[in-house]
Amino acid sequence: MNAPVLETEEHRALRAAVAALGKRYGREYMARVVAAEGHPDELWAEAAKLGYLGVNLPEEYGGGGGGMAELSIVLEELGAAGSPLLMLVVSPAICGTVIARFGTEEQKRAWLPGLADGSRTMAFGITEPDAGSNSHRITTTARRDDDDWLLTGRKVFISGVDIADATLIVGRTEDARTGRLKPCLFIVPRDAPGFARHRIDMEVQAPEKQFELVLDEVRLPADALVGDEDAGLLQLFAGLNPERVMTAAFSLGMARFALARAVAYAKERSVWKTPIGAHQAIAHPLAQSHIEIELARLMMQKAARLYDDGDDMGAGEAANMAKFAAADACVKAVDQAVHTLGGNGLSKEYGLAPLIVASRVARIAPVSREMILNFVSHQSLGLPKSY
Repeated sequence: MNAPVLETEEHRALRAAVAALGKRYGREYMARVVAAEGHPDELWAEAAKLGYLGVNLPEEYGGGGGGMAELSIVLEELGAAGSPLLMLVVSPAICGTVIARFGTEEQKRAWLPGLADGSRTMAFGITEPDAGSNSHRITTTARRDDDDWLLTGRKVFISGVDIADATLIVGRTEDARTGRLKPCLFIVPRDAPGFARHRIDMEVQAPEKQFELVLDEVRLPADALVGDEDAGLLQLFAGLNPERVMTAAFSLGMARFALARAVAYAKERSVWKTPIGAHQAIAHPLAQSHIEIELARLMMQKAARLYDDGDDMGAGEAANMAKFAAADACVKAVDQAVHTLGGNGLSKEYGLAPLIVASRVARIAPVSREMILNFVSHQSLGLPKSY
């Protein structure tokens, strides 16, 4: 049995400090950034200056020496303030973790200090138009050409490529012994010849844009490969488990923001002499949302703890469960917040309406709730696979 995961005094201090930073920016700041088609550069820079962006990265490369436990706190608290940073999920959590664990010394020196201080960012490219949730159908392939690699393929719904210095691309190389394709990770600079991006118009209101990527015989040096060519899924899931933990943190932050708006409104809004929050039809669903948020956070904390302790298998199960629970808690919290405010829930003043769309994202990405149920049914319960 794992010991209960309770936050340390340092964790509580980190929460308070990040919450104070988020409060200085808030939902109104993020709404202005989105309306201007910009990026939250000021918030990113200040979070970097305070050491929050690289809190999970090794100290010897400029990071804070923490892990997913600390970085998830940063994202959750910024989200609860209404100003989440989606690139925290991608740049330090996925890419930074993979490079820290499996990169060469040269790759670590080249990338980790910049990822830690926010001066450099990296996107992550795995999803493909025809592969969906089936990573075994990834068709982006890399083949050797003397000492170089040639990378060809397509990716879709890749976040933040326009601001990233490079993208960590999941491709496949051929195993000379079996002829089968195996997953490998490559660092592709944004200005690499043959590397093109096309923006995808989304209904989600967020500063981080989504892109389709086309790689047409992109020539990369030998040292663009991250880690061991034969490590395969081990290295891939070293990035995907943190992604699920951080997606849970993103969802919990949004859920807490929505719930706080609803609770404040329910305390002040009076219709029949008493505040509407006195009525159980309003109070009980909000109380249930609070319970669901707290339960999802406990699973997220467990997943982060297992991952930081090096238990990749245990972390995989917990991270999927955390992402599932947090996404559902987020959708329900946003829906109930909108219903609590009535017509005001759809007004720009309260900032809840855009969350109706945004809250659904975590149910879909980076892995659908149905695929998580598949994982739990056959990995946790031992049931036969359906696919």
